[in-house]
Amino acid sequence: MATYYYLGWFNNFFPNNLAHALSRDTTTRHSLVMISSNPASTSVNGFTELSWLEDAGIIFDEYHLINYEVGQKEAKRRISEASMIFLLGGDTVKQNMFLYEYDLLESIQSNGGIVIGASAGAINMSSKWICSPNLGYSTSATTIYNGLALHDFSVLSHFDLEHNMGVVKQELALLSEELPVYASNKDCAIRVQEKRIEIFGDVYLYSQRNMTKLTEGVHSVTDYPSPLQ
Repeated sequence: MATYYYLGWFNNFFPNNLAHALSRDTTTRHSLVMISSNPASTSVNGFTELSWLEDAGIIFDEYHLINYEVGQKEAKRRISEASMIFLLGGDTVKQNMFLYEYDLLESIQSNGGIVIGASAGAINMSSKWICSPNLGYSTSATTIYNGLALHDFSVLSHFDLEHNMGVVKQELALLSEELPVYASNKDCAIRVQEKRIEIFGDVYLYSQRNMTKLTEGVHSVTDYPSPLQ
């Protein structure tokens, strides 16, 4: 049964409840595949994200980093065999371009294991997301990008909501009329399995221009279909 984690960013390590949930879900620990957020740079190596997993006691037999040093065919093979796929944080746009350039969407969608994204990776796991200078991107124009569409919602991850809630509401207003938008800051996560969504930390749901802070714990979700079911 496929399970998905949309993470923010963690200054230290996973909180205990998140670490326990992820450890429980990761029943197979043969291969971890990390997808770079800047595939042209060997310095993006997932060191920080790996430290979170290791602190939670989640250790794999094999570790693979997917970037331009790995051929497209080999990248798809490693993804198809992965016990866990981890889309690394960093540059959302460059990671998005790489996913489409290497045609990795179907391979990730059909994996059936654990798929995790941190910050940029979580954003690219969603259906659509907005690239805007007001949301911290180095761009002069607002652009809507298509993500992996693992679920029919959008994600704004690792953004300073507390001091920019008005900006978030304005920038994502139109998108919220089309898709539910889950917005979170640091030390937060969303776990999705079948029709259940579990909230860790401070997560907000922005839908039809209405912003609601979600309570931590498990919620039933019936308003989005997963293409993997």
